[in-house]
Amino acid sequence: MRVVGRRELVAFMRAHADARRSCESWLALTTAASWGRPLDVLAVFPRASVVGGGIMVFDLIGNDYRLAARIDFRRGIVRVLQVGTHAEYDHWKL
Repeated sequence: MRVVGRRELVAFMRAHADARRSCESWLALTTAASWGRPLDVLAVFPRASVVGGGIMVFDLIGNDYRLAARIDFRRGIVRVLQVGTHAEYDHWKL
């Protein structure tokens, strides 16, 4: 998959050094993937949530941080929408 929005992810990792390994792992697994549907994503990230409209939310470091991404399965593009703490996630409008 092609990941768009790496700048947001890098900025988040700079601000939250404890999340760096988890973010890098998510990025590596995602770029190596070739997903065709949400079930393919859940096979790699079983704790991810399907929000709807092509948006999925991933847990980082257990449940401390969240990453929301819109996945265009047909084009093979994953767009990082937001990355933040669990508390911030409660206020996101996805």
